[in-house]
Amino acid sequence: MRRVLSKVVAGAVVLAIAGAAAFWFLTEPERLRETDLAEAGSGDAARGERIFWAGGCTSCHARPGSQGDARLQLAGGLELKTPFGAFVAPNISPDPKDGIGNWSFPDFANAMLKGVSPSGHHYYPAFPYASYARMAPSDVADLFAFMKTLPAVSGQTAHHTLSFPLTVRRGIGLWKRLYLGSDPVIALPDGTPENVLHGRYLVEGPGHCGECHTPRDFLGGTRKDQWLAGAVAAEGKGTVSNITSGEGGIGSWSEGDIAYYLETGFTPDFDSVGGSMVEVQKNMARLTADDRAAIAAYLKAAPPRPNGYPAPQTTGAGQ
Repeated sequence: MRRVLSKVVAGAVVLAIAGAAAFWFLTEPERLRETDLAEAGSGDAARGERIFWAGGCTSCHARPGSQGDARLQLAGGLELKTPFGAFVAPNISPDPKDGIGNWSFPDFANAMLKGVSPSGHHYYPAFPYASYARMAPSDVADLFAFMKTLPAVSGQTAHHTLSFPLTVRRGIGLWKRLYLGSDPVIALPDGTPENVLHGRYLVEGPGHCGECHTPRDFLGGTRKDQWLAGAVAAEGKGTVSNITSGEGGIGSWSEGDIAYYLETGFTPDFDSVGGSMVEVQKNMARLTADDRAAIAAYLKAAPPRPNGYPAPQTTGAGQ
């Protein structure tokens, strides 16, 4: 009997060790290759400003309620309360102590495209690197060059408030295996106009529109089969609009209507932007007219979906 028990215990130990080793291997943070970094170039701050506004960095990383030039002070502090816990946007100003002033370009690129910190830990996907992963490395280099020109702001933000097992960052490596990739969400056919392709890049990549406008599954990943169909707000209160041409969406809006809304904040019904979209629209207004037209063209080309949230809602894109 003792011999049988010893074998059972030994087998359990071997399985536990094998499981731990597999977990460690599968959750290893993945960094960019040197060739990817080399292709990015040295970065251009003038070009990077456009990517900065497309990426909506101020929406989360400026102090809540900031206006005017204060929106360029990326001190962080916005709290995002979700079913998984409360996440706090960090200081990403060029401050060398409290921000990212001491980061190298590889540090920044690995954070943006791989969700990996300079110390080699996984970032939580409240930081929308699952979308930024679709960005061109050259755009990331331009963005980094621009961000180095912004004001350095001292002060650290509060820590995230999470419960076990989410406190074990290593487990995010499994989440990344399911949801992190650089392929486009919507496959467009050969011969698709260039402005639609450009709009797809802006929406699915730096604009990370799907992070708010797409429902999520129980693991917190976006549901690609309901892409841009609208969702319950991450904070758990209210909804984010369906921006496809499906029922409940913006099918009645023309491309011109969408582009005008992104520029001015006014809907075709003479309503105005509201909620969290206010800050996003301010960012979109800083893009070029061609960028806004491309975003509009892509949204009209994306597959129509019915509302991705359960209760009937109004259709304004600013809800």
